[in-house]
Amino acid sequence: MMRRRTTLLTSCTALALALGATACGGGPVSAGGGDKALSGQTVTVAGVWSGTEQKNFQKVLDAFSEKTGAKTQFTSTGDNVSTVVGSKIEGGNAPDVVMVPQVGVLQQFAQKGWLKPLSKTAQQSVDANFAPVWKNYGSVDDTLYGLYFKAAHKSTVWYSPDALAQAGVEAPKSYDEMLKAGQTISDSGLAAFSVAGQDGWTLTDWFENVYLSQAGPEKYDALAAHKLKWTDASVVEALTTLGKLFKDKQLIAGGQKEALNTDFPGSVEKVFGPKPEAGMVYEGDFVAGVAKDQFGRTIGEDANFFPFPAVGGGKAPVVSGGDAAVVLKDGKNQKAGMALLEYLATPEAAAVWAEAGGFLSPNKNLDLASYGDDVTRATAKSLVAAGDSVRFDMSDQAPAAFGGTKGAGEWKLLQDFLRDPSDPKGTAAKLEAAAAKAYQGQG
Repeated sequence: MMRRRTTLLTSCTALALALGATACGGGPVSAGGGDKALSGQTVTVAGVWSGTEQKNFQKVLDAFSEKTGAKTQFTSTGDNVSTVVGSKIEGGNAPDVVMVPQVGVLQQFAQKGWLKPLSKTAQQSVDANFAPVWKNYGSVDDTLYGLYFKAAHKSTVWYSPDALAQAGVEAPKSYDEMLKAGQTISDSGLAAFSVAGQDGWTLTDWFENVYLSQAGPEKYDALAAHKLKWTDASVVEALTTLGKLFKDKQLIAGGQKEALNTDFPGSVEKVFGPKPEAGMVYEGDFVAGVAKDQFGRTIGEDANFFPFPAVGGGKAPVVSGGDAAVVLKDGKNQKAGMALLEYLATPEAAAVWAEAGGFLSPNKNLDLASYGDDVTRATAKSLVAAGDSVRFDMSDQAPAAFGGTKGAGEWKLLQDFLRDPSDPKGTAAKLEAAAAKAYQGQG
């Protein structure tokens, strides 16, 4: 289950032309109650990160240790954070801090009574350093439990500059322009888009960007909470819009059948690999990591992106994901755990990972000079500049049975829609039936 797309962040691109790279103000804030105040104490932390991400987060933990004297111990949970943390609590071995990758899981933890509310110091830092939307996503029943430390920018369409240049097209400003540019690219010999239909989560991301732009943030929030039914006309309209792309075999590399057999890394390879089959691939800023690390592309030169364009008369969407730090009530060192959250809420902590790379912060007071290149700087500025118009990945807000299970719920139904996009209304009805069942089960 590839839910870790929200944390595979690396360098991004090309918003620099439109946005520039001005730095944000705000100096470091001390945490942990004073110099070496936590000497002799150990903070245990659990999270999904492994490999390079774990190494880079360890640099943040090491900076916390240097500041406070506390030792840290990180355990990688794998994707299923909820199950792993639950078993640790039952076994009397709960970590002090958990990095939670989904809003739905944070809400689940809070409803089970596992979480401590953020301290007054942490809450003040959140108020000072983050747009209110991030506080909302970290809160349950008006109590703030989660501090969003790491974010993803999931409204980016990646392209081969050579492919667009050969077709004589420029980065589009609207969804219709994007389809028109795609047709021109297709006429020049390459398919327009590589679509990772084998991974249902990529299709939810396609839908979310179209829906947020076309229907607007209020309806997006209502649908995410299942206060609006999936049979609503706005859902049918968004599926119809998405179907214009899915049903055009010239626009999709290999057509629908091949798209359904293409996973996320494979979709990136079709654009940036040794034998390109398409000019563009939509996904989050983590596309850059695959293009760079697996296929040797230089980000900003032979791999670039444009913001997901506005649909109809709507605004260009900014869909995000992220990892929230929470403190468990059953942790053996809750005080030191809360001190870590107080530190993570500061620009100082965010700067450590920003300098290491592969990271975006929603902290608006992080100096953008902390990022290592103009591409990431521009992407981070875009995320922060979106303010309260940012919306968290809708499927990550849903019960896993609907929004996060391979071969079931929204993932499967959107794969079915990719296979045959001829009946948006029928697909909406199936989505509503699956959502109603999952949300009822959650309650």
